[in-house]
Order: sequence, then C-alpha cells, then structure tokens
Amino acid sequence: MKTIGITGSIASGKTTVAHLMAGKKFPLFSADTIVSNLYKKKNFNKILIKKFKLNSKKQIKEQIKLVLKRNKDNLYKLESIIHPFVQKEMISFLKKKNKTLFFEIPLLIESKLNKYFDKIIFVEANKKLRLKRYIKKKGDKKTFSLLDKRQIPAVLKKNICDYTVNNNYSLAILKKNVKNLIKKI
Repeated sequence: MKTIGITGSIASGKTTVAHLMAGKKFPLFSADTIVSNLYKKKNFNKILIKKFKLNSKKQIKEQIKLVLKRNKDNLYKLESIIHPFVQKEMISFLKKKNKTLFFEIPLLIESKLNKYFDKIIFVEANKKLRLKRYIKKKGDKKTFSLLDKRQIPAVLKKNICDYTVNNNYSLAILKKNVKNLIKKI
C-alpha cells in the first residue's frame, strides 16, 4: 500500500489537486471534510460551547470565527479540540485495503504527521492569489492572515515535501502539472 499526503498553504488548491490525483480510482481522506462534519455533531458543538463560552442558540461556526479574530491563541485551543478527532479518522482511514490512499491535510507538516506517508506533495500558490481565492469563498482578510500565519512558511514546507505542484495559473495548467506528477509517483 502507498500513502500520499497532500498539503499546502491556505487556499493554495489542495482540494483540487487531491481530487485530480485520487480521481474516482483511489480513496481520498480530506481533513477539511472531517472538520466540516464535526460541526454537524451535537456532542462536538457542546464541547465548543463550553470551551469558548458560546451561545448555544446561535450558529456555532460563525461564533468560532469571531472568537478566533478576537484572540489568535484561541486558534490553538480550537486545534487542540479538533486535531484528535481528525487524527482518529485518519488512522481509521489508513486501515483501508487499497493499493494507494490519498490524504488531503492542510496542517500535515505542522501536526508532525509525515511518518504516515510514503510521499508528500506540496501545493504551491502565491499569497496574493491565495487571498483572492479565500475571499471569493466568503472568507475575509483578517481570518486569512490568522490562518496563513499558523502555517509553516512555504519555503520550509517545500523542503520537507517530496514534490511540489505549482497552482499559480489556470486549471488546465494545473491538470497538466498533476498529470506529470502522477507519472513520477
């Protein structure tokens, strides 16, 4: 079995690259999907309400965004709650009987998960373009900055990863780059 991790800075195009690589042929684990599903669970929301003193009558995810903007240290508190859930799901996913497994994990390097992967791919895009993409998906500049600063600089991540996919151009060019990378792996 081969395990391939896909990581990159915020709004770099990790999800697109992950889907292009895995296609319909290989299983794909998405940390973002796991987190999104967590917010749909009552028990998880109860933990957040208690930890961050949130209003249970209002939308939890929106309140969390405000809590993060008020104090950047709350990001680490939130990650300390979320990451164990995500890692548990990742470990379970690793048990799948398949020739190749793909994992899209934004904080793969920061969470020291390297040991689980045979190859790690870094998705690269310049900061200005990433910010534009993030805002297009209803994000804001302050949250982008907070999340971007949480990540290890791209230069360092690239040195740790086995491959880099450039995503500064069109989808057609990205598809070509991914196709070439698949041949190498």
